[in-house]
Amino acid sequence: MLSRLSPCSRRIPVRFSSNGSNEPDLSDPKMLALHKMYRPERITPSKRGIDLLKTPGLNKGMAFSLEERQYLGIHGLLPPAFMTEEQQAYRIMTKLRQQPDNLAKYVQLDSLHDRNEKLFYRVLTENVKELMPIVYTPTVGQACQHFGFIYRNPKGLYITINDNSISKIYHILANWHTENVKAIVITDGERILGLGDLGTYGIGIPVGKLSLYVALAGIRPEWCLPVILDVGTDNGELLNDPFYTGLRRKRVRGPEYDTLVDNFMKAATKRFGRDTLIQFEDFGNQNAYRLLDRYKGEYCMFNDDIQGTAAVVVAGLLASTRVTKKKMSQEKFVFLGAGGAATGVAEMCVRQMMDEGLTEEEACARIYMVDIDGLITKNRIKNLGERHIKFAKDLPDTKNLLEIVKTVKPGALIGASTVAGAFTEEILKEMAANNPRPIVFALSNPTSKAECTAEAAYRCTNGTVLFASGSPFDNVELNGKLFKPGQGNNAYIFPGVALGAILFCTKHIPDKLFLIAARMVAEAVSEKSLNTYSRVYPRLKDIRELSVQIAIAVGEYCYKHDLATLHPKPEDMEMFIRQNVYSVEYDDLINATYEWPAKDTKHGFPVPVLRRTSMDDE
Repeated sequence: MLSRLSPCSRRIPVRFSSNGSNEPDLSDPKMLALHKMYRPERITPSKRGIDLLKTPGLNKGMAFSLEERQYLGIHGLLPPAFMTEEQQAYRIMTKLRQQPDNLAKYVQLDSLHDRNEKLFYRVLTENVKELMPIVYTPTVGQACQHFGFIYRNPKGLYITINDNSISKIYHILANWHTENVKAIVITDGERILGLGDLGTYGIGIPVGKLSLYVALAGIRPEWCLPVILDVGTDNGELLNDPFYTGLRRKRVRGPEYDTLVDNFMKAATKRFGRDTLIQFEDFGNQNAYRLLDRYKGEYCMFNDDIQGTAAVVVAGLLASTRVTKKKMSQEKFVFLGAGGAATGVAEMCVRQMMDEGLTEEEACARIYMVDIDGLITKNRIKNLGERHIKFAKDLPDTKNLLEIVKTVKPGALIGASTVAGAFTEEILKEMAANNPRPIVFALSNPTSKAECTAEAAYRCTNGTVLFASGSPFDNVELNGKLFKPGQGNNAYIFPGVALGAILFCTKHIPDKLFLIAARMVAEAVSEKSLNTYSRVYPRLKDIRELSVQIAIAVGEYCYKHDLATLHPKPEDMEMFIRQNVYSVEYDDLINATYEWPAKDTKHGFPVPVLRRTSMDDE
């Protein structure tokens, strides 16, 4: 639980220790007082023996001290060796690197998560570049496809269309093992990455997403709850899969579906509080925007596919402007794909260009969108959705992307189509012919769905491209230069936004917060990354610190605009955040003992002689 805060009248900046760490300088009495106020307190667990060893949040394996083993009733239940957490992490990574493929690595990490939570997150945070593609995209997509086969232990809650009432859903939520849930990631499994409808196999997505909440922002695991809404599946292969873990029925749509989502939102906030963060993930296009519009002004919620993707793409574009020396409002953009994610990116680009001085109409005029039926034009106006009308152009209808690029001459080409290879060699060369430093983002997930590879982008543009992808690509060496392609991963955005929203108990999450986060990510890209490696995103190992900075900005904005409900405002925002983030270091499980004054612990206060009548009788 969050610490109670003292009232304050001014913000005092944290003074850090002289060794350069992020620990506050506790020699300062003011800092020491705030540290004691904000820090989480240790509580000796009530569990003992084998039950403690089977609790992932408490288990330390052979890192338990002899005192802990004896006191907690686990002496003799463990091998007699004593290991450090560092030894354990080395052992895990050594074994992990011997696995035959990424799916086997996913299964091993999943097993570690079931046994030892602290060690799992230590391994993940210390090896984030190597392991993030395992616990999340692209390997999580493969894991979801095979989820029925690799399923071991429950990782979240399943709420079905048969549980469609506030009371029934509340009772399911009450079955979760913790009561202090502050962050829920929910999906209905209809659009898992670029893989389509995976039904309840999609539970791997909220599980993986929340793992990144912890690893990349320090959000406490006990605050996190993965949820899947099972309304059936339209995937015929799954309906005939003997391992399938969900309802064997076609997807429910319409009013009954809407009622289920409504009931879930009401039950979740009734159970865990109105300020509970609820992140929507991998909903189908027909529901994603609609549900976001329905709930974002009423609940503390966001849709990462729309808002998170938009923010991270705009962050990459803003970083690219440092190389092209042109503002976004001076560029033209062609989007291949016009689904929820692409439209969200386009709308955030418009907001950024408006902040740079354009009108909404002028900003929309610089964005060209291509969907499955071709370029979105005014000839198609009758069949366009409300969000697409403003991007319709007075141009001939065409499905030929190369023709569009030749006509528009965009500075940036952005792919969110899940059409592998859609950015052909001719298109990439045309982008290079029109721009000294063309911007090409192939964002579709997983890697097999990317519009082009990093190697193709660099080769076809002779290394001039500013490239980013949705899933990771290996480094590319061309003409004696090493290129390190950036991954436009939402993980740069959502952990920090979520951390701020959770700690400051926000009422809801306005779009402006995502634009603020995008600008901070762009500013965090080093000159070396941009100019030496042509990488338009920060290093992955910097994400956790970046998340803290984003959370500070989120908190400041929310207090300024009366969106934060944590009162009073923390006297030192940064220190408050750092004291509440999750540590991957093992905790001492036994509270330190302390002495009382000797006179207050003295035994044997004199008592009068007690007359024992029955004993004295003859």
